[in-house]
Amino acid sequence: MYKVVRKKVLNSQVKLLEIEAPYVARKAEPGQFIILRTHADGERVPLTIADFDRVKGTITIIFQEVGATTKQLGQMEVGDKLLDFAGPLGIASHFDGVKKAAVIGGGLGTAIAFPQAKKLHGMGVEVDMIAGFRNQELIILEEEMKTVATNLYITTDDGSNGRKGFVTDMLKQLIEAGNKYDVVIAIGPPIMMKFICALTKPYGIRTIVSLNPVMVDGTGMCGGCRVTVGGETKFACVDGPDFDGHQVDFDELMRRIGMYKTEEKISEEAHACNIGLH
Repeated sequence: MYKVVRKKVLNSQVKLLEIEAPYVARKAEPGQFIILRTHADGERVPLTIADFDRVKGTITIIFQEVGATTKQLGQMEVGDKLLDFAGPLGIASHFDGVKKAAVIGGGLGTAIAFPQAKKLHGMGVEVDMIAGFRNQELIILEEEMKTVATNLYITTDDGSNGRKGFVTDMLKQLIEAGNKYDVVIAIGPPIMMKFICALTKPYGIRTIVSLNPVMVDGTGMCGGCRVTVGGETKFACVDGPDFDGHQVDFDELMRRIGMYKTEEKISEEAHACNIGLH
């Protein structure tokens, strides 16, 4: 059993849990993920590791309450326990030779971009971090990002925080201002990553994306997380989740992510009904 040792509400939709998982924390690196179950009949849910503390033996996860299991997670309090917490899974991010990087997070993707920026900052890399949200109320991890970014740029679609626009607009401004990035790391909705890759490709800037297709077992056996990269089939759970963004078939990825929307809605409604019966 894996105990919740800290809980924080980041905004109306997003929550943070710090989980006691010393064996996972011992090996965890940015870019990797875990798969959890809340109880014996629960579904297996993959979540990227948002942070880790090897001394405390904890893993931090950040999630949006969008389905039955994430809503169950959101109801958990300090002292509650998860049944399963497997990991770290996936290939850790590698940034050898990087001296200047742009790290971009879109919405909840900011929680995944944060550990990337933290690792780069710890390596002495100059980090420009761009985080985009729909509005000011949805901004998360602002203070944390300030500690790992040389420069932090937060944008909102509606301009409610004073900087209106998309992350692509901000990145284009920085590139055209003469910033020479060794790598751009983009994590967020597939459509956002697609447009960032389209922006960086003409400049020849290496661009890494973190993919989140449907995933079941985390070992590559189920095939649910297959993606097409460079014309070849890859499995996000064992070959990724980081990939060369200029090689990813984003249109196929978006189709696959949307395949199970109906089933997800049914699962959520069934979960709500079960709560009402107890």
